[in-house]
Amino acid sequence: MSTTIRARFANGVLEPLEDPRLNEGDEVVVRIEPLSSAPGLAWLEETAGGWKGLIDADELKRRIEESRLLVTRPEPRF
Repeated sequence: MSTTIRARFANGVLEPLEDPRLNEGDEVVVRIEPLSSAPGLAWLEETAGGWKGLIDADELKRRIEESRLLVTRPEPRF
């Protein structure tokens, strides 16, 4: 049986706002679906610059270009 309830995240814990109708010790799968987030590109703005300072972009580009020169497939025989 599947059910959906509302909960609030506070102090690192999900607090049910409704009776989940579970027995003590029951294991469940939790799917997080925020109610306040509107669809759009907000996630893009929030994550912008997340890699800054973690990688050398020029080195990454160089490695990608080098990897494209590698031949990993056998030459086809006709």
